[in-house]
Amino acid sequence: MAPELAERWHGIPRQEIPWFPTVAAQACIGCELCYVTCGRGVYEIRDRKALATQPYACMVGCTTCARVCPTEAIHFPDREVVRRVEREHKILQVVREEARTKRGKQEAQKARAAAEEALSRLTCRTRLEIAGTFGDKHFLLQLQGLIADHPVDLVDLELHVPTVKGLQEKTPAFMRFDVVSTGQADIQAFLPLLRDLARRNGFVLVNEVKL
Repeated sequence: MAPELAERWHGIPRQEIPWFPTVAAQACIGCELCYVTCGRGVYEIRDRKALATQPYACMVGCTTCARVCPTEAIHFPDREVVRRVEREHKILQVVREEARTKRGKQEAQKARAAAEEALSRLTCRTRLEIAGTFGDKHFLLQLQGLIADHPVDLVDLELHVPTVKGLQEKTPAFMRFDVVSTGQADIQAFLPLLRDLARRNGFVLVNEVKL
């Protein structure tokens, strides 16, 4: 929400709280410190003078612009205005509840970030590329048997062979596939079994990439 559209301060209608800056035009030198310093869009500079064009966008209790003004051209009401509002509306009780809500959100965000970090450390998908002579080794059937007892699957499998006849004549071919977890689990313990199966069939592991 843009600062100028903030209509309440801890539940209190903002325009019921007479806290905003006034600028003494004769003292203002147009240095623009207030315009640059204020992050809530209170000020505009016109004809080299600062104007508080959005006074109720000012944060209740904030006097930063007045403190940085080199000519002390900016003034605020007495801070008793804020204290009176705090007492009458029991602001501290409201703020404590808001603080509990904020802490709850922060803790949830931290827990979510920790879970995402832990998940990022898992290997849930890996691409393997192997080369060799497939011929009559029935490697695909062996792959099916290997994954049957593990929570993994093989996807995007591609087999590149020079010719079909060449495949039967033991011409080297190239196979690529992705090993994926079927339950967002780590597959690192499964990968050595897959590498061993490829090795026992005389294949060469060309590349292995975690995705």
